[in-house]
Amino acid sequence: MPIDHYENFPVASLLLPARLREPVEAIYAFARSADDIADEGNVPDEQRLKQLANYRATLDAIDAEGVAAARGLPPLFARLARNIVDHHLPMKPFYDLLDAFQQDVKKKRYDDFNDLVDYCRRSANPVGRLLLTLFGASALENFPYADCICTGLQLTNFWQDVAHDWKKGRLYLPQQDLVRFGLTEKDVAAFRCDERWRALLAFEVARARATLNAGAPLARRLPGRIGWELRLIVMGGLRILDRIEAIGYDVFARSPRLGAADKLLAAWRALDYPRPSA
Repeated sequence: MPIDHYENFPVASLLLPARLREPVEAIYAFARSADDIADEGNVPDEQRLKQLANYRATLDAIDAEGVAAARGLPPLFARLARNIVDHHLPMKPFYDLLDAFQQDVKKKRYDDFNDLVDYCRRSANPVGRLLLTLFGASALENFPYADCICTGLQLTNFWQDVAHDWKKGRLYLPQQDLVRFGLTEKDVAAFRCDERWRALLAFEVARARATLNAGAPLARRLPGRIGWELRLIVMGGLRILDRIEAIGYDVFARSPRLGAADKLLAAWRALDYPRPSA
């Protein structure tokens, strides 16, 4: 059965040059399908890990053989192999993504914020680095800013989807932070939105906002379409954080999503990007 995914931000948006939509969509298809293996359905963990190991073996073949590996591969991987070769994409980001998906199967809790950021380093940051490569902007000085944007977006997604992840047996809120604010997992299980919870999520939202804003200089540094793409993406992430605040941090009752009006507001704010965010 096809899985319907909500995305805060469009894949291969109209801001992308036509020549880059195909590789971006190929990257997304790979990441989305591997993430679904780790995340969706009622498959035993052992089977999930076996399927992800098959993905890794296929990456090994692409790394060793290049476009020649495309012959005989399933369409998803044949397409990926062609785009990796045609656009000189590095292999490490793809392996990092697989590491993160495998970790999602085996690891359901995070001790502290550094532990969570290390997960984001592999689950989110590789996508930003691949996009920089596609745009010819993979200078080393750009990577830290792109990493902040990607990690900030991943954190934003965690905080809007606490209830959704809990139902899957996962909790991305650091255990150390729960203790700091006087909460336990029983409070999360009860979907208890009290003053302690609001204080905790306000803290996490502020940290995600600071991380996104730390990546702001990259959108001004990079010219043309990629700069505008980054502005819109970051403003969309900041808008989600605003929405979490606006509902009193009760992400148990509803998970904030971007509607048409939110996207228009993000686009308007992008005209004056980056602007300070309180």
